[in-house]
Amino acid sequence: MKLLVTGGAGFIGSAVVRLAVGRGHEVVNVDALTYAACLDNVADAAESPLYAFEQVDIRDRAGLDAVFAKHKPDAVMHLAAESHVDRSIDGPGDFIETNITGTFNMLEAARKYWVESGKPESFRFHHISTDEVFGSLPADRSVQFTEETPYDPRSPYSASKASSDHLVRAWHETYGLPVVLTNCSNNYGPFHFPEKLIPVIILNALAGKPLPIYGDGSNIRDWLYVEDHADALLLVVEKGELGRSYNIGGENERTNLELVKTLCGILDEKQPKESGSYADQITFVPDRPGHDARYAIDPTRIREELGWRPSVTVEEGLSKTVQWYLDNEDWWRALQERHGVGERLGVKA
Repeated sequence: MKLLVTGGAGFIGSAVVRLAVGRGHEVVNVDALTYAACLDNVADAAESPLYAFEQVDIRDRAGLDAVFAKHKPDAVMHLAAESHVDRSIDGPGDFIETNITGTFNMLEAARKYWVESGKPESFRFHHISTDEVFGSLPADRSVQFTEETPYDPRSPYSASKASSDHLVRAWHETYGLPVVLTNCSNNYGPFHFPEKLIPVIILNALAGKPLPIYGDGSNIRDWLYVEDHADALLLVVEKGELGRSYNIGGENERTNLELVKTLCGILDEKQPKESGSYADQITFVPDRPGHDARYAIDPTRIREELGWRPSVTVEEGLSKTVQWYLDNEDWWRALQERHGVGERLGVKA
């Protein structure tokens, strides 16, 4: 397939690009290269003749039309989005423009291309979203988000993503655009931008800085290794049923405090301090406004219909992630210096 991937220089998008090229797909990476994007994330894939890059903002409709006309993709994987909850609280405007208006532009550019191409049956528009559109769950772990869970977004970020999901469904129902949708749980892994929770904890620990945890650390998340997520996304774009949504979860629920303590234990083993544990640096900070108590995904549909399950436990994935950050200081230090992210709290959880 020839895949047009938006946001392919970002965290999840770059994992999709690397995996798709590795499996022999042609990939057109469309990215505006905003603060969280980095072409170093796709450096290996960029060496392949299967890879092409277009620096285009999804808010630029004419630019998108030109990309479709030039590359003629078989499918779209739309990942480009503003995704940091704290940033959405500080400045919601960018989230409205990128996540809602940008998705509208992508849908219209894709629809125009699809119609002018004779409405090929093989074409797909895969919209990648988040579990945060469903709101917050009670502590009872028998209750999980399903694809039928009513939307109840609580932050500007999740509200903008919920809006984009509704647009995608409307373009399928109104215009017949062949779409599939996925909603994922919290991702982590290599190339994660250094202002998100897990990189913040790893890098603050190594720097001897406080390890900030919102509130009392009891908020629960379902953690999904990014390379597992990329595998699921490629499966859905190839085999997912049109008009259907699939929830993708890691089946790894942990409280934020449990997660941070696990990271500290891994760091204690891999790079011990001269004395004490990294857990000694844990610091509780005032809670985020509108902080959802718990997210958890029921992945039954994607497991039963498409045969997908995550390949690693959260402990295995975290160990891989810590080792990657230990081995790739040049990557994260350059981003810290370029963007000053060390000055942000950056706890996305």
